[in-house]
Amino acid sequence: MEQQHGLLVVNKPRGLSSAQCTNRFKRLGQKKIGHAGTLDPMAQGVLLVLLGHATKISGHLMAGGRKTYQGTLRFGQTTDTWDAEGNILSESSWEHVQPEAVHEAVAAWLGTSEQPVPPYSAAKHQGQPLYKLSREGKETPVKTKCIEISHAEVLRVALPYVTFRVTCSSGTYIRSLAHSLGMRFGCGAVLTELIREYSHPFGLDQAYPLDTLLAEPERLPERVLPITAALPHWPTIFVAEGNVAAIKNGTPLVWSTSHPVQDDQGRDIICATGNKAVLLMPDGTPLALAEAECGSSQTPPVWKVLRGLWN
Repeated sequence: MEQQHGLLVVNKPRGLSSAQCTNRFKRLGQKKIGHAGTLDPMAQGVLLVLLGHATKISGHLMAGGRKTYQGTLRFGQTTDTWDAEGNILSESSWEHVQPEAVHEAVAAWLGTSEQPVPPYSAAKHQGQPLYKLSREGKETPVKTKCIEISHAEVLRVALPYVTFRVTCSSGTYIRSLAHSLGMRFGCGAVLTELIREYSHPFGLDQAYPLDTLLAEPERLPERVLPITAALPHWPTIFVAEGNVAAIKNGTPLVWSTSHPVQDDQGRDIICATGNKAVLLMPDGTPLALAEAECGSSQTPPVWKVLRGLWN
């Protein structure tokens, strides 16, 4: 099968790493492939697989993109990975934990905070992933990162298990939320299940099971979404044929503001500094990601190429 260019919204099964999941598509001729937002092997749910030119939008796709997870934790244990698949470090009594207190503690996750980074994670120290240092028995530094949680609720309490849902900023470690809750109650806690229900801008209801995609390779092209679907808030600008070569050479697209212009979805296109758009060739093929730049009153506003989407 020829190389596709676009996105696949995949429902990743438990037991595979994100890399193992994407590698399955290489057998279908998709040599240029990547993904946006890593899921641990224990986790399942929405994984955005990027094909061909779509691999170039990964950073823009994840920037500011919120994610929603449903997770289950178990009180009374700690592990080296902060989830149920790690080596058990301690076991403690959890009988003092009260459901009302759990609800209050989860509600307290709301807002912006500093989160500890798990020692088994892809975060790096002096160029080395923390998980590699941990596996080699080396001391891992304590790292934190700023996260934002906009929604947090308890779905079910069946102690020692608690099921919850959170909507959070990209890069949030759900394992860390479980670990910190266990520390707060003094008995430890590990994450036992995790489902990513939403990864901006796609939900689980739009995801194809991995097995289905692999079993029906002939239907892959019709299931690949265009790059513009991954950036729904970016207006699209069709570029005249005569400007395509110049843009590929890095020449900005001069923008006329003499009359209102709308994209193909009826949205006003405003060339104000910092605004972003997807430039399209006359046939609708994505050409580049662009950012507006307004100069002085003597120079017209332009769209400068952020990332080319051609070969």
